[in-house]
Amino acid sequence: MTGTVPSRPAPDPRTQRRFIMKLNSHDDFTPLREIIVGSAANYLSHDRDVTFELFHHDNLGGFRSDWAYPRLAVAGNGDPGRRWEISRRYTAELHEDVEGLAATLAGLGVTVHRPLSLPPDSEPIAGLGWQAAPTPALNIRDNTLILGDEIIETPPAIRSRYLETRLLAPVFRHYYEAGARWTTMPRPTLTDKSFDLSYARDSSTTLGGPTEPIADARPSPYDVGLEMMLDGAQVLRLGRDLVVNIAHDNHRIAVDWLDRHLHGRYRLHRVYRMADNHIDSMLLALKPGVFLARHDGIRDQLPAPLRSWEFIVPPQPDPGTFPAYDDADLVLTSPYIDLNVLSVDTDTVLVNEDCPGLLKTLDAKGFTAIPVRHRHRRLFGGGFHCFTLDTHRNGRLEDYL
Repeated sequence: MTGTVPSRPAPDPRTQRRFIMKLNSHDDFTPLREIIVGSAANYLSHDRDVTFELFHHDNLGGFRSDWAYPRLAVAGNGDPGRRWEISRRYTAELHEDVEGLAATLAGLGVTVHRPLSLPPDSEPIAGLGWQAAPTPALNIRDNTLILGDEIIETPPAIRSRYLETRLLAPVFRHYYEAGARWTTMPRPTLTDKSFDLSYARDSSTTLGGPTEPIADARPSPYDVGLEMMLDGAQVLRLGRDLVVNIAHDNHRIAVDWLDRHLHGRYRLHRVYRMADNHIDSMLLALKPGVFLARHDGIRDQLPAPLRSWEFIVPPQPDPGTFPAYDDADLVLTSPYIDLNVLSVDTDTVLVNEDCPGLLKTLDAKGFTAIPVRHRHRRLFGGGFHCFTLDTHRNGRLEDYL
């Protein structure tokens, strides 16, 4: 049934570090004990360079990329045309909603950790031949993968997010000091020629249609060819089994690295082009034997043992439940973003309060669905699963297959 949050005060965040921070997270559904909730503070704009355009390709079909490619800013020659300002009203409301999510989790007895906030006057970050305005550590599921007692920082695909995990470093360090392993996958240089463009060029694979054709990448003295890129949100964690979405060769190279790194500890199952990047607005495991899925056809893309699981498919999104935006607002996610739920345990799920169809569907299936406010999910590229990184669940390394 639809649930409510217990009316007890949230723990003082200054006391959070008194808890024993033991990293232990193997799935997305066993009882949640500790979690990191991202920060929306000072999320003021999008830096629309080629890396941003490619990453959000599926959902930018209605926007031309005239200034993004090949008109890239080079070191020392910034391009103000590519900076997409976000309405301050929306950024303030996003901050309110993220703080509400943190309070909801704390009210449920979950220990909540937070990243450092991005300063309002943060300087641009720079790589070899590029620079970009940094973004806050909001969608923290993307650049980190938690597997058991190991923190794995994954190789980012967007230049503006290159140093995002540094805002999480204080929390990671505490887990490391408590015994966790801390690994960083090889970092890409992110030159123009680092990217496999096949997905963006193949309009038959996209949901939003192709953006402006991308061609003639500029050569750089730092080119190394195609590089590994992977987000943690491309990985569905099911104990010993990991289902990983691969849309192009940048993903493939990274998954090959991950497979070698995890050899003997986990089984990797590759699925191809389920989405442009993330799997967690297509498919989430609510408990062993039960998936929440965008459509039943996803079943055919999964390993054979998972095809017999129950697939809960909610009603199609109601356009009337989303805020109305105009041409000055950049929509980054599909209307299915509300499938990006967060499970507190095998019975309890946090769901956007503006998604009544999903709330009713989960209620009918016997789950306690707790409504939580998240108004502008389509503008900031994430839902509750994206905004969080569960670091301690009571589950063990099980073999669900």
